[in-house]
Amino acid sequence: MSDWMVTQSPSVRRRPRALSPLREHLRDTFWFAPTAAMLAVFVVWVGAEALDTALVDALREDRDYETLDELLRFAEDAKAVVTAVGSAMMTFIGVVFSISLVAVQMATGQFTPRVVRLFVRSRITKATFAVFLATFVLTLLVLTSFDSVDDPRAATSVPLVQSVLTLCMVALSLLLFVLYVNATLRLMRISHVIARIASESFRVVASMPVPVAGQGAPDLGTETAWVPHEGRAGVLRDVHIARLVRVARKHGVVLRLIPRIGDFVVPGMPVLAVHGGPVPPRRALRYAISVGVERTYHQDLGFGLRQLSDIALRGLSPAVNDPTTAVQALDRVIQFLAALSRRPLDAALHRDRAGAVRLVQPVPGWTELVDLGLTETRGCAVGNPQVSRRMLAGLDDLLLLAPPERREPLLRHRDLLRQAVTLAARSAPDREFALRPDRQGIG
Repeated sequence: MSDWMVTQSPSVRRRPRALSPLREHLRDTFWFAPTAAMLAVFVVWVGAEALDTALVDALREDRDYETLDELLRFAEDAKAVVTAVGSAMMTFIGVVFSISLVAVQMATGQFTPRVVRLFVRSRITKATFAVFLATFVLTLLVLTSFDSVDDPRAATSVPLVQSVLTLCMVALSLLLFVLYVNATLRLMRISHVIARIASESFRVVASMPVPVAGQGAPDLGTETAWVPHEGRAGVLRDVHIARLVRVARKHGVVLRLIPRIGDFVVPGMPVLAVHGGPVPPRRALRYAISVGVERTYHQDLGFGLRQLSDIALRGLSPAVNDPTTAVQALDRVIQFLAALSRRPLDAALHRDRAGAVRLVQPVPGWTELVDLGLTETRGCAVGNPQVSRRMLAGLDDLLLLAPPERREPLLRHRDLLRQAVTLAARSAPDREFALRPDRQGIG
């Protein structure tokens, strides 16, 4: 019998905060932050120019031409600085962009192509590019505000505030450059990459509905229709849970997502099953399902394990031959499975404000998660005692944590690993050494 993940009514426990699909999609893009920064700096420049004009008008009204003349001399010096900053900033941006490309290329070859998303989603990388481009745009705008006049009485604007703002942006750019280099070097280290993957995976777990003990599978009613997928083929990235719950409540039905997040869907394939009533209008379901070219962390419970498994396989490949990397990936796999060892799985039930089930979202079951995290690494562990010892220690720990009904896949993987090592070992001492559990592999 499948386990069910359900939510409590709002009066019993606070509902988890839903993640915005739009926010997650913007995090997966690289254009939004720099574009927003350039638009914002233009607005700031307009305000700074208005302040400079008001300052000159106030000095002219007071006939304080001596102060105005000093400001003009300051503007001439500031113009040279702003011109130098503008010419050097594009070169600076090119250097940063080159560092990013080299880091991404190295990470792709050493770890897995799917870790490129970590660089794309990196906040410090986006902030660095955004501030650099904003500084460059600001220098161009400020240069247009300089007047080539010698008589203070003829000056219409002295970009004092704009020049100070430019210098502040340059200082911020230098600070972000240091932070960016530090963050990039961290992302090139396998331990930090694996930790980031684990962190994103636990964030998915935290965003899922809070389970309630003692509740079984609810009665969804009779299945009345299917809703086919309309649009391009691709990977099911996520669904707009709040919108689907509202639509189902409005039309008095229960919606059940047929494919899992991360499945490949094609046009015409059923994606939603309707229970207990007629199909809601197609316009109500528009933009509720997002399809892309690759999987994302947003609602995909197994994507983190997929990447950890890929990193372990890459480390155990003959071309790399780095079993320590595989052990580090196994550490996080065991951590993730331990956190889910007693959590209800197989499906997530999303309720409306009245507590009625409105959306059923399938999630991977316990056996599927265990197989995803361990099968491929176990197949390559033969001949690598460091990996086999770490996996056996991890399986023993999981057997202590998991309830009796969830021990079968763990026992199966332990038996299969013992059999494979026994057949491959050349001698009894080698077999005994490779089958001795060790949390550090070979400590």
